[in-house]
Amino acid sequence: MKTLSVTEVARNFSAVIDEVERDQEEIVLVRNHRQVARLVPEAAHQDALSVFGDLYRTLDDETADALLSAISSQRKRRGRGRVAELRNPWVG
Repeated sequence: MKTLSVTEVARNFSAVIDEVERDQEEIVLVRNHRQVARLVPEAAHQDALSVFGDLYRTLDDETADALLSAISSQRKRRGRGRVAELRNPWVG
């Protein structure tokens, strides 16, 4: 985590934003020796398949099997769905 003065950020705003994006590092803004704000890089975009894959890897075998079974039965009832139609519920 890097600390910069508000004045320094204001004078070099574009370069600071480029740095946050490039280095994916948080920058704390300081005014009068007090922290007043943070610049935080945006989380990387994830599609539903990668989010689901991350979730699936955290499950025990019994829970994973139950989840696969539920998904299979849902697909049979609704027809073929597309992964692209799913949305990431954790993205704001």
